[in-house]
Amino acid sequence: MKKYIIATIVIILLITSFCVFYKLNKNNHANETKVIFWTLQMNDFETYMKKVISNFEKENPNIKIIWIDVPFSEGEKRTLAAVLSDNPPDLINLNPDFSALLAQKGVLEEIDSKYTTQYKESILNALKYNDKLYSLPWYATSAITIYNKDILNSVNGTIPQKYEDLDELSNLVMNNKHIYTFMPTITENDTMYKILNKYGINTAETINSDESKNIFNFYKKLYQNNLIPKETITQTQREALEKYMSENIVLFTSGANFLNMIKENAPSIYKKTDVAQQLHGKLGQNDFSCMNFVIPQRAKNKDAALKFALYLTNKENSLELGKLSNVLSTNKEALNDDFYKIYEENDLISKARVISAQQLENIEPTVKPQKNQKEINLLINTAVQQILLDKKSTDEILNKVSKDWAELQLK
Repeated sequence: MKKYIIATIVIILLITSFCVFYKLNKNNHANETKVIFWTLQMNDFETYMKKVISNFEKENPNIKIIWIDVPFSEGEKRTLAAVLSDNPPDLINLNPDFSALLAQKGVLEEIDSKYTTQYKESILNALKYNDKLYSLPWYATSAITIYNKDILNSVNGTIPQKYEDLDELSNLVMNNKHIYTFMPTITENDTMYKILNKYGINTAETINSDESKNIFNFYKKLYQNNLIPKETITQTQREALEKYMSENIVLFTSGANFLNMIKENAPSIYKKTDVAQQLHGKLGQNDFSCMNFVIPQRAKNKDAALKFALYLTNKENSLELGKLSNVLSTNKEALNDDFYKIYEENDLISKARVISAQQLENIEPTVKPQKNQKEINLLINTAVQQILLDKKSTDEILNKVSKDWAELQLK
């Protein structure tokens, strides 16, 4: 009988303990904030991402991060549908152009400047839309000039500093080596828009200026004199890279990450390769690209999402991502680390990284996303193709671009 009573008491205590534990556990989960977090094609860095998320959750036990990696090709379509719904993600990784489009539609949360002290100010300025900030920068790249030093030395050429220098070098290389100096991918994304910005040309009015016409005619002259490939009007950086690795061009402008591809796929060309600063226009500044974070206005957990975004971009985490991927941090303390300051002369990849980081010191006036930016880029890209193919006069084409651009600003 005694044994029966003791056994009953034990069972009652176990049941009671389980109920208490279940209730506490249920309450803890009830108080847990779930942040739905979308990235764009970061699955290659899964170990890093999971580590950062785990560390954040340990420091913030009431916040749970639900990470979803979205294919790059689906990012904009899925994001647009999500932010217009009643249940969007809390934090989304996007590019600045699409972020600006969403800000224009009024579906993003404005970021208070008190939260942005850890970032490089000039990068923040580039992200502003109508002088307001709707995103936080995650990581950046700043294109460099990658060139074949052996070919350049063989013709006694020097690496160009400005776009205008490409004319003389192109003639020198073609006459001596019968190859092209470069293939400008000026119809890819916002390439031409960035070049024009280096001359202060970034409005409907300035696109029709004499200086703008001179720039377009510069490329027209190179194209018609067979000093740049005919594929210039259609091909992208990937094709330019292939031409470089097969020694069909001497130089191309791209991110430092392309060096890894050259090293892996064309090691003999990599040994002949060196790097220099990107080409400059009249204003002398550098251009750059970055990826950012946005918080939809309809997000359920904005404060927790902001807290996590700031954690992802702090000095330690952004520096670690830079070391894993060779991208540039947007955190000003991280950019002062030796990783972005010092390189060994024979370490080409670290040299490229340091040059890229140095270029962030001089990026203003930056390229700022405008209303209907995609349509503006399309206008400029179409104009480049028409001018190079001599469809109409440069004056006629740019006059129409100016009018169409002005109309886009009114929509």
